[in-house]
Amino acid sequence: MEKTTFFDDIQTKLHQVLENSPAKDIEKNVKAMMSQGFAKLDLVTREEFDIQAQVLAKTRAKLEALETRVQALEQRLLDQN
Repeated sequence: MEKTTFFDDIQTKLHQVLENSPAKDIEKNVKAMMSQGFAKLDLVTREEFDIQAQVLAKTRAKLEALETRVQALEQRLLDQN
């Protein structure tokens, strides 16, 4: 028997044992429970998070510009009095 055939046979048999074992059922059940738990947590995707981070950065920049503008206008008012 060739080495590669021997190892292929062992790999196939191990795969069959694992497929039919309770470990596979436990894995499926754990994945299902985790999916249900994550669904209840109201999580966002990474893409949604990145979009909101960009919106926040733009909003902060506009706010800083407006604050600077208000300070300049307040200074002009004080200088006129």
